[in-house]
Amino acid sequence: MNTAKNIAHGLATAFVDGEFEVEQMVERARVLFGRRWRWIRPLAVRVTAFFGKHSHPRGTTVAKFILIDHGFKNAISQHNIKIADRLAPRPQMRPIAKAQHWDLPNLCTPGELADWLGVTYSELEWFADLKLLASKKTQDKLGHYNYRLLQKKRFGQIRLIEAPKPRLKKIQRHILENILDQIPAHGTCHGFRRGRSIKTFAEPHVGQSVVLKIDLQDFFPSIPMPQVHALFRTVGYPEKVADLLTGLCRTVTPQNIWNMKQGVVGDNKLQQASRTYSKPHLPQGAPTSPQLANLCAYWLDRRLAALAESASAKYTRYADDLAFSGDDDFARVVPRFLTHACATIMEEGYKVHFRKTRVMRRGVPQRLAGIIVNEHLSVPRRDRERLKAILTNCIRLGVDSQNRSDQVDFRNYLRGKISFVEMINSNQGRRLRELFEQIEWQNS
Repeated sequence: MNTAKNIAHGLATAFVDGEFEVEQMVERARVLFGRRWRWIRPLAVRVTAFFGKHSHPRGTTVAKFILIDHGFKNAISQHNIKIADRLAPRPQMRPIAKAQHWDLPNLCTPGELADWLGVTYSELEWFADLKLLASKKTQDKLGHYNYRLLQKKRFGQIRLIEAPKPRLKKIQRHILENILDQIPAHGTCHGFRRGRSIKTFAEPHVGQSVVLKIDLQDFFPSIPMPQVHALFRTVGYPEKVADLLTGLCRTVTPQNIWNMKQGVVGDNKLQQASRTYSKPHLPQGAPTSPQLANLCAYWLDRRLAALAESASAKYTRYADDLAFSGDDDFARVVPRFLTHACATIMEEGYKVHFRKTRVMRRGVPQRLAGIIVNEHLSVPRRDRERLKAILTNCIRLGVDSQNRSDQVDFRNYLRGKISFVEMINSNQGRRLRELFEQIEWQNS
């Protein structure tokens, strides 16, 4: 006779694979036991009622619920229940209704995932690192990431760039292009999306009475990994495949990275960052992280968009920058709205950077992602005047006199600056382009 724990785990796997559809759960339990037990259906109903029909909990979590279920305990004590000695049904893709028409690869087993990624199964396990062994190693050659520590000048915050090494980066890019890019983000999201930019992020807020800007703190590290796992389960991947896909897209920073930085930055900031990055998180530097962050923020975007609509305001998000704007009616309620917005953000598991929160009315420059939105989209005057002075001096004094930052390709550097201004405001960019065309480059 199998132990209650083994039976509970077998049932949990059957129920999870049955995607919490009672009939499918009952059928998979029949295959598991080789017969139909009368107590299975009521148990399946209770499991579905507790977890919710559209949830995607782990099998271990469902097993814990089954073990303490009164009906299951009675069945175990009264019957000689055995797990049938037969092959379990092959896992199937079970996407939610909306995801059924998305062009996602059909990957039902870890072996299929390994073949799809072009690696062996042992390499797949090594890259996914489900046991987090890489975070315990002290040799950089054994890890999957290169690290670069940055400290912001204004607030002294620490940002850790975790860039995947070539093989893992190739795997992550494959996941991005063939899975994540096929999943639509919320319509208010403008960061890291094809056809979207900081211009489309700022454009809806032009000419408004008041603009509210909220900044999220530690955006990528704040994304909980169960949410990433639930995303892969929602689009249809079986639990073991979802585990591996999550592992390939997350990391834990080794402690020795912080030990090497002692004395470089403030100890308090270093300790705070160490606590943040010591948990599984999306690495800032991985190709998959921006899109995963966007997709995991779907419910945040949905709730904030509804909140903005209730206040007759507009809402857009670019990565960790959130923007709201509205007319005089919204201007009158913006302090109360800010409180509700911050509460919603924290309920969704994110942190608000209150020192970067801004309420910008018509009398001050309303700036979003470096763009002025008061009357029309515009690059800040100070930036335009500085670029204009450089171009003018290049004409008068020669190019070499103005390349003070020692740019390798100063011509393309200036061309890029002008193209940015042209993207934001074509009239402002055209005047700068006319100056650029007057520069004599052959003498540089």
